Amino acid sequence: MTTTKHGNYVSPSSAPVSISRVEPVYPKHHLKASGRVLNLSNLDRQCPTLMYVVFFYNPLSQEAFKDVSLSSVFSSLKSGLEETLSVWYPAAGRLRVNQSDGKLNLWCNNEGAIIVEAQTPLRFSQLGDLSQYNEFFEKLVYKPSFHANFSNMPLVVAQVTKFGCGGYSIGIGTSHSLFDGPATYDFLSAWASNSEFLKGIKHGGSEVAKPVHERGILLSGSLETPKGAMPMNLPSNSSRSSNNHDHQQTKAVAIEHLYQLIMQAASEYKSFHPQNIGCSEQNNYVLMTYHVSSSFIDYLKRKHFSMTTDRSPIFSTFEVLSSHLWKARIKALGLGERREKKVCLQFAVDTRNKMVPPLPKGFSGNAYVLASVMMSVREVEEASYEMIVAKIREAKNRVNHAYVKAYVEALESSSSSSGSLPPLKELTLVSDWTRMPFYNVGFFHGKATCVSPLATPLPQVAYFIPSPSDSGGVHVRIGLHPQSTTAFSNYFLSRGQ
Repeated sequence: MTTTKHGNYVSPSSAPVSISRVEPVYPKHHLKASGRVLNLSNLDRQCPTLMYVVFFYNPLSQEAFKDVSLSSVFSSLKSGLEETLSVWYPAAGRLRVNQSDGKLNLWCNNEGAIIVEAQTPLRFSQLGDLSQYNEFFEKLVYKPSFHANFSNMPLVVAQVTKFGCGGYSIGIGTSHSLFDGPATYDFLSAWASNSEFLKGIKHGGSEVAKPVHERGILLSGSLETPKGAMPMNLPSNSSRSSNNHDHQQTKAVAIEHLYQLIMQAASEYKSFHPQNIGCSEQNNYVLMTYHVSSSFIDYLKRKHFSMTTDRSPIFSTFEVLSSHLWKARIKALGLGERREKKVCLQFAVDTRNKMVPPLPKGFSGNAYVLASVMMSVREVEEASYEMIVAKIREAKNRVNHAYVKAYVEALESSSSSSGSLPPLKELTLVSDWTRMPFYNVGFFHGKATCVSPLATPLPQVAYFIPSPSDSGGVHVRIGLHPQSTTAFSNYFLSRGQ
């Protein structure tokens, strides 16, 4: 396992990227849905900004394809995107604010996506380990100017860049109001399938389901608790009596825990304003990628967890890594100085199969909510890994239809806020991408050499990304303050916790 600070190999100012054309992309076929407004859910409205990821593809090795031009690649990608937008038509629209209630919705007006052609004399080898963030990567994506007016922002942008070594990068940005992770994966897989310029080469994997763009029961006012559904209890430390279960109202525990952390921070500082918490530190992060091998994960499972009769662990990689990361981050940030301080581990849970009825196959909107575990620093430090995993499972199991209803309603009451989470040191956030193998998206002749997400509005979130070269291995991308990177690396990579 290795780590590297961003910008370690190439100075961004000395690495040119020349843009040769910028073109709009419209749906290929006439759309009956043109002009309609797609109502978004509160889950969609949390983060309308563009989220970027860069795909790297090695030079085409086959003799017949070595002279494929950048122009032909660009044309293939553009044609494939035109075809894809005919089905994924909201991606050609624009966000707009409803004047009557101030809420963000999606206008399917066919204003189109943007695709860019570029090239650089750099070789992949000059960038070092492509899984490590490098500031140069920011030049491999197109960042449209929309002057903070989201109604002018294209919802999908792409830039194809040819390198001096013959390799390519495809940097793609999609609005998080449009898709969540699984929907983005399906959209990109559909686009790649429509863009195959290498005739006769088929992509592996299952066929992408036809997308369902209607937000359905996730819309405010549509989330009624199904008859006979049992509301979930609050955590065991709740002051409510279990004897009053029928009168208990399901709470969005993650949002309540976040509020408690903010109030805890407020009590520590006399001139504290919740909206300003951590703002001065928001950009002061170093993006690190830790290569956690399958053997190291297996070591953690066998060291810290009970085994079944055949000596196989009964805990998932996500549960193991989340527990390990939470303990390491608390130590690295020095939170142990106040051992009774509350800390939280929060992680995204897909609600597609948690709803009653389940969301339809191919649902293309945002379907994730946060689950949360709150403990004191002392409790986390003293707890066994098995105990923390039990808490994670309890939080995960708490997410059902009633929880999602409470979560969406809580977002409704705070719709006037920016929707972003403050960068509290006491809050550890995890997003699991291990079931979304983006490196399988084959815009060219095979898998991507590497897939690198760029900085997000919340750089401190830890992303678990499947390794393209080590089955069962995970790349952990996380934003850390410079002064804590060494300590975190030591704790996280240590076999002695």
